[in-house]
Amino acid sequence: MSEEFKLTYATMFNPPEELHKKFEEALKKAKADLGKEYGMIINGHDYYVTEKFEDRSPSNTDQVLGVFQKGGVKDAQAALEAARKAFPKWSHMDWKERVKILYHVAERIDERIYEIAAAMAMEVGKNRMEALGDVAEAADLVRYACSQMEKNNGYIVEMAHDPLVGYKATNFSVLKPYGVWLVISPFNFPNALSGGPTGAALVAGNTVVLKPATDTPWSVRLLAECFQEGGLPEGVLNFVTGPGSTLGQALIESPLVDGVTFTGSYDVGMSIFHDFGKSSYVRPTILELGGKNPGIVSKHADLERAAIGIVRSAFGLQGQKCSACSRVYAEEEVYDKLVARLVDLTNKQTIGDPTDRDTLLGPVINKKAYEDYQKYVEELSKAGTILTGGKVLKEGMYAKGYFCAPTLVADLPLDHPLWKTEMFLPITTVTKVSSLDQAMELANDVNYGLTAGFYGTLEEAQWFFENIQAGVNYANRPQGATTGAWPGFQPFGGWKGSGSSGKNSGGVYYLPLYMHEQIRTVIE
Repeated sequence: MSEEFKLTYATMFNPPEELHKKFEEALKKAKADLGKEYGMIINGHDYYVTEKFEDRSPSNTDQVLGVFQKGGVKDAQAALEAARKAFPKWSHMDWKERVKILYHVAERIDERIYEIAAAMAMEVGKNRMEALGDVAEAADLVRYACSQMEKNNGYIVEMAHDPLVGYKATNFSVLKPYGVWLVISPFNFPNALSGGPTGAALVAGNTVVLKPATDTPWSVRLLAECFQEGGLPEGVLNFVTGPGSTLGQALIESPLVDGVTFTGSYDVGMSIFHDFGKSSYVRPTILELGGKNPGIVSKHADLERAAIGIVRSAFGLQGQKCSACSRVYAEEEVYDKLVARLVDLTNKQTIGDPTDRDTLLGPVINKKAYEDYQKYVEELSKAGTILTGGKVLKEGMYAKGYFCAPTLVADLPLDHPLWKTEMFLPITTVTKVSSLDQAMELANDVNYGLTAGFYGTLEEAQWFFENIQAGVNYANRPQGATTGAWPGFQPFGGWKGSGSSGKNSGGVYYLPLYMHEQIRTVIE
């Protein structure tokens, strides 16, 4: 990456030419290596099983990207035992040594950014800039966890001395790791949402078992290699692949797991929460469970800025972001003008091979998402008005992929359930409101509370921040109405049904979630 250019989701729209050149070179190499078999990584070594599964591209389902191991119950046990065995040495290592190793990991991710991003574009359907951003964010999340450990001196704090006559009492608060940490990551940010929690768990002194989504084992395997190459001892990080119903469930139900981080749907997350609670004691559970993120547009807004920000957040990664702007409330005075501009910008979105330079939207992730899109569009066309989109693309280059047109919907009754359902697709509903108070009431009337966006005056923006029920909020942002958080800039996490901890990843309060407190008192 250019030294003058810092890649984030906010800066990704104007990259230097060098970035495209390096991506093309990496893409050529990645395509020459398609179909390779990859093992799991257990106890520092490749680990193979009898059953396999193919990882196919959502852009062209005839294309086999790689062959992966279909792990099961015994493989979950093997990974957990390796992590358990490695824990004593890793946890007792001086925290400064762990930080040093994790900084090396971040450097290795940087070095392999183009290679991993090329694989991710083919595997996830992200355009090249989104893919590069995902990998860069993973490295920055690891670095941020390291910096927080350093800033807090390993979370070792001397407390007050007891006022004892004739004795000297010394008290220390020390944060210590839990043990074996399970990280279950989603398909949509396979590096950032694998690398972020894994890096935090590791720098805190835990050992990790990392399980990616079944749709994205390749991107995460390459990331896991970076952790190994950074210098982790054997067994400290174990990478496993296989179905959530068997491998994943065995991991969740195992008493060898001391804590879990899961990012994904509300339904799956709540199931994990309940299953993980069936233990002899409460174990830490960090959940990020999606969103139904509103964009509110005041009659005083800069409508061009609002329209650009909404479209970028609504349709980036085909709407498959938990932070996607999936509903828009605009004051009636500017509604028609805003909608016209939204339609115009949406119609200009280029759809195609996500590895191509000019492509903005690739395919949705799999057949189920493709079918869900068609189901939702049919329902929305009956209840509201499809302003643009509302169709799957099947001709020519689209014939063998899961391509869906970005879709704007108006006139949907406010009591319709799809105003509150996370569709996780390139579909956004828009409506007019009589006041900002009405917009805020509707914005908050959902179980989710992840991100939100606002466009209006600075005074109105402060009112928005004071009243919105969400963890990550933006005002007047053309780079993305509700998307684009970056570690150290905008820590990412949600309220209500969007998150379990109330603390945001990439922020100042996140790393301590991976440790519990021990008080040490000595009387001399």
